[in-house]
Amino acid sequence: MDISTQNTEAPPPTPPRSTAVHKRTAHGGTRPGDRVFLGLSRGSGILLLVIMAAIAVFLTYRAALAISKDDANFLTAFEWNTNLEPPTFGIAVLAFGTVVSAIIAMALAVPVAVGIALFITHYAPRKLGGPIAYVIDLLAAVPSIVYGLWGAIVLVPHMTGLFGWLDHYFGWTGIFEWQGGAPRSMLTVGILLAIMILPIITNVSREVFRQAPQMHQEAALALGATRWEVIRMSVLPFGRSGVISASMLGLGRALGETMAVATVLSPTFDISASLLDPGGGTFAQNIASKFNEATTFGQDALIASGLVLFVITLLVNGAARVIINRRKEYSGANA
Repeated sequence: MDISTQNTEAPPPTPPRSTAVHKRTAHGGTRPGDRVFLGLSRGSGILLLVIMAAIAVFLTYRAALAISKDDANFLTAFEWNTNLEPPTFGIAVLAFGTVVSAIIAMALAVPVAVGIALFITHYAPRKLGGPIAYVIDLLAAVPSIVYGLWGAIVLVPHMTGLFGWLDHYFGWTGIFEWQGGAPRSMLTVGILLAIMILPIITNVSREVFRQAPQMHQEAALALGATRWEVIRMSVLPFGRSGVISASMLGLGRALGETMAVATVLSPTFDISASLLDPGGGTFAQNIASKFNEATTFGQDALIASGLVLFVITLLVNGAARVIINRRKEYSGANA
């Protein structure tokens, strides 16, 4: 007997190549639809970069024309007089007001938004959670000017009691000292901005919490965890990156809000230690209120302040991206 033929086995069949993976035609080329989609995707990305670069170049050029003629320090001056000879203007008050109002809005809106999102997804019955989510979606579509009119007509008159209470119990800190003026202050602006960004943060956080792995939650419940412990150990870690992204979306609107702030705030170029004193200003509010009446040089000065707001926004988004990347090991893709 031939030993060579006795131990020979037929080789296993070669698995067919998946056309879905290689996406090649019979002639070896890429499908036309794939080439079109690749071109459109690549072109969209390049177009976005070109637009961003064009905006940056435009703002930088117009800002340089104004800053070169500024008689004061653009970053530290507490006045805005572009019609003087030589002109004197600075962004210290605007930067302070923009940052402070955004911080107040975020401190008030983020905890409430996360709580509402958790209530809708994990506590409320479906018959109750659905209408609540629908109402919040409608709030996100309300125009800014409507919020501004509501703030001026309803919110501002009703802030007197809150201001008096804060002054009575916390006036000794200086931050909540109230001299009895109209409650058109940075705190009022911060509260209005918090109401405006609340729907955005809530909606995004709600959708993120709904994507939390159900098996993780069921495993925690099987081990005897309470509902809050399930949320704390499974849902919140999973949705942390999403909440940060939602917060950055809300912060972007708070930083760039114009009409609502201009309607509620009594702008002055002065920085007060108290959040209850009327006055202050923001970049967007100052641009909206002065742009139509400004000269060509005055418009360049306003564009220079817009450049600073543009840089602040980029820095905030960059910081958010760094935070999200550091939490990437517990993202939805890896759950």
